[in-house]
Formats: sequence, structure tokens, C-alpha cells
Amino acid sequence: QVQLVESGGGLVQPGGSLKLSCVVSGRFFSIKTMGWYRQAPGKQRELVAAITFGGITNYADSVKGRFTISRDGAWGTVYMQMNSLKPEDTALYYCNADGLRQLRYTPELTYWGQGTQVTVSS
Repeated sequence: QVQLVESGGGLVQPGGSLKLSCVVSGRFFSIKTMGWYRQAPGKQRELVAAITFGGITNYADSVKGRFTISRDGAWGTVYMQMNSLKPEDTALYYCNADGLRQLRYTPELTYWGQGTQVTVSS
């Protein structure tokens, strides 16, 4: 059974930094894209950053220049370095794996982590 395990959230002061990690546990054959979404209270879930298997990255305009998404060489693990954090970055951050095949000929599915809280406050 595939699960996404997130870590690294917490409380940080404005201007501070945090690094989120997400590991895909369980066997899988391939993943097209991994990324991070966030959802603040009363708002819709939004894409923060994503990275494809080929290493192409995509960022929300609000985090460009402050957040960096990366992956390890073996795929299945992604990180997001968050610098210059602002109070408006406060949200529950979810890891996402899109187009994941557990075996070569099984359907591509989307998986979500349980979420990790990031709070930016003085």
C-alpha cells in the first residue's frame, strides 16, 4: 500500500525558514509529478510547487524566489525549502503524488499525504 509521509512543519517567525519533506512509502513503478499544495482556513487548496520526473518545476507566483522544490536521485522523495516566510504562508501543507503507478500496467492514480501544519507568526 502506497502512502505519502510528510514531515518538517512547525511554528516559525516571519522571515524564518522551514524545510518540508515527503517520502513515498511502499513500492511503486512510476510517478509523473510530485508536489506540495496548501490550504488555509476558509480557503481552497492551492498548488504551491511541483516537480516532474524529468525535473521540471512549477511554482505559485506568491512563492517564487522564496520556496524551492527538489527531489532526491531515486525519486519518491521531495523536499521544499521555504525561506523568507510570511504570515500569509500559514496553512496546512499537503504532499501530492500524481500519475503514480504501483505496477507497470496498473492505472495512474493520485495520492495525498495527511498534511503538515506550517504557522508563521511572531
